[in-house]
Amino acid sequence: MEFTELADYRIPAGVLTEWLPCAAEDDWREDPRPASYIHEAHLRRTSGTRYGAGRESWLGTAFEVAGPLDAEHFRRALQRWIDRHEPLRSHAHLTEEQRGDLVRRTAPPGGVSVRPIRHDPADPDTIRDHLLGLFDDYTTPHMWPSYVFATLERLPGTADTDEDDRFTVFFGADHSVIDGYSVVLVAHEISALYEEERTGYAADLFPVGSYIDFGAAERDESAHLDDDHEAVRIWRRTLTDCGGEPPAFPLPIGQRPPHATPQQRLAERWFDDDEATAFSACCRRAGTGFFAGVLACFGRATAEITGAERFRTVAPAHTRAGPIWAGSLGWFVGLRPIDLDLTGTTEFTTLAARAGDELRRTRASARVPFVRVGELLGVPIRPRFVVSYMDVRFVPMAAQWPEWNARALRSRSFTHDVYVWINRTPEGVNMSARFPDNTVADENVPLLLSRTRELMHEVVVDEAWTSHPDPSAVPSTGE
Repeated sequence: MEFTELADYRIPAGVLTEWLPCAAEDDWREDPRPASYIHEAHLRRTSGTRYGAGRESWLGTAFEVAGPLDAEHFRRALQRWIDRHEPLRSHAHLTEEQRGDLVRRTAPPGGVSVRPIRHDPADPDTIRDHLLGLFDDYTTPHMWPSYVFATLERLPGTADTDEDDRFTVFFGADHSVIDGYSVVLVAHEISALYEEERTGYAADLFPVGSYIDFGAAERDESAHLDDDHEAVRIWRRTLTDCGGEPPAFPLPIGQRPPHATPQQRLAERWFDDDEATAFSACCRRAGTGFFAGVLACFGRATAEITGAERFRTVAPAHTRAGPIWAGSLGWFVGLRPIDLDLTGTTEFTTLAARAGDELRRTRASARVPFVRVGELLGVPIRPRFVVSYMDVRFVPMAAQWPEWNARALRSRSFTHDVYVWINRTPEGVNMSARFPDNTVADENVPLLLSRTRELMHEVVVDEAWTSHPDPSAVPSTGE
């Protein structure tokens, strides 16, 4: 499933309906369970107006469903989905800005209903603007609900005949509710529940745990950490080597703007399925995995362009340890710093093996909340350059994503950093990135990404790197 922004998703003219979760005041109960480390840190970081109350941190999805919208069956499907995932029925907030205590209230299954608001027919631009405003309004972590649904029914005659008889589902939620893996589960689960409501065909969704329970257990386990823990030592070394902050993008990305500016975005297909399979086989022959091979290509591209002897980044890793969490909604993300030695070799197999060793070396750092590590080190860990890899080929109904026009969505971002997402799907490998919107970053980020892609393709051809970049393709400094 490709990650993109709502601005890049195809939207036809049609009738938009908002589906708004509601709960009576009497249905809420005080809940003593704490928020996870990353959730609480998110609440405190976004509590000021400077960060827009978290409205630049939502994730979501869009997908199509065949047939006309049956409103009542769809409403019941959404309510059952909310009952299935407790974080959608719970809200944690600060009693006052920044330093306040955290208070949680939770509604029981059946305590949340969904109310539809149907709008007049509108053109694509109007609908897109309305959806952006809807997501920005509802996806703040400081209010409930921090998520929202919408459907779009096409106007007759505005699409090809076979596309008229279908509708699009949109879902957006604050990052405290979902992570990148949670997003790719949404289309299957809502579609399956809707089909069951409409036809009686069993959804057969497997049981899931509550991320709220996960966060409480995480706190209990992490409370006893000290500054001699392996994860703390890994991060301490990284921060020392990188001047007190996590690794930065290896090329200049321009000056931080004085005012918040939306980031530039890029999305490309890097491999089809056959090419991805061939690259994976090359990685196996090197004794390592797909992501290690990707990091090797990033490292070689960095060495060629900058002359650097190390490639440093931060890589997310899921913390879903156990089958009960496999289908849960939540922010199950740890971070590991990557420090890839580029010296003494120009071979893919050697660099890929080194990257595999580095992923194993830093595994412990991904299993411990990086917020807790930051507390012990006395330094907030806020990533500046991230390379994320997910293999989502085996997510239920992943093969249907092209037919459903399914996309993972992310909000606009206004930060001065670089994020790169590499996702392997049944169709191949997609790359998406966001980076500062200035002339320096606009030259340097695509330069590194393009060279990385070329190197990955060279590996597929003969498992070796045979070419070098154009000498004129030097990084921009903005001078």
